[in-house]
Amino acid sequence: MSSVGTPGLDAATQSPGLLAAVDQHAAGIRDSLSVDVRPLTAVLLAAYAEGVRDAAFTHGWRPPVGPIDWSENDWVMRRLLAVCALARTLPEPS
Repeated sequence: MSSVGTPGLDAATQSPGLLAAVDQHAAGIRDSLSVDVRPLTAVLLAAYAEGVRDAAFTHGWRPPVGPIDWSENDWVMRRLLAVCALARTLPEPS
């Protein structure tokens, strides 16, 4: 969350295009995880994010070095940012 979520979600508040992309990715993630059948949890989101990252690595993707340029159309980073956005919606653990 600290390396992707916080800076990315801050950037999305300044960029309607990025915010729309994150919303679309979040909808896709919810569909993928079938949250209509089971509740969305931090464990599900973490496993999903790891799967995205691992698949991306397999296909040659590498994370950006240094500050992330959110104006770039990096599908993987936007998908991971959407995971962070969804994680922010989860209730705090008791």
